[in-house]
Amino acid sequence: MKIKIVIEKSSDGYTGYPLGFSNGAIVGQGSSYSEAFKSTEDSISAFIEYYGIERFKESFGDNIDLQEAFIAESGVLV
Repeated sequence: MKIKIVIEKSSDGYTGYPLGFSNGAIVGQGSSYSEAFKSTEDSISAFIEYYGIERFKESFGDNIDLQEAFIAESGVLV
């Protein structure tokens, strides 16, 4: 099973989470992209160790087979 991980950069550092995960929160963070990525992988592993792989898969619902993800910036003013 391959998981898409989103890494976001802000003034506080980097935050990562598995895309499509909808039951609770799995988050990693770090001062660099690679630290946040590794932290997120570690969080995923801890979730699976504690709750089991089936609950992890169930937490994706219909997004379990997500093949691509796109991010676009909009010019909409808010």
